[in-house]
Amino acid sequence: MGFILALIIGGIAGWIAGKVMRGGGFGILGNIVVGVVGAVIGRLIFALLGLGAHNIIGSLVVAVIGAIVLLWIVSLIKRKT
Repeated sequence: MGFILALIIGGIAGWIAGKVMRGGGFGILGNIVVGVVGAVIGRLIFALLGLGAHNIIGSLVVAVIGAIVLLWIVSLIKRKT
């Protein structure tokens, strides 16, 4: 059940980050990938700050913030090329 929940949170987080950063989503698989990678990045950022998520809403917030950071970094890289 944890894996499925991670995919659902990842998909939602990727969709929200897509809306925030460029005005659209990336399709269901793209949203899941962006959200799951974003969740990893978000957990790293929050761990460095001494914070953590202990429920579903907190996990979603961390994943969205991480996904936004991921998309921001990708946009910086794309600009340079």
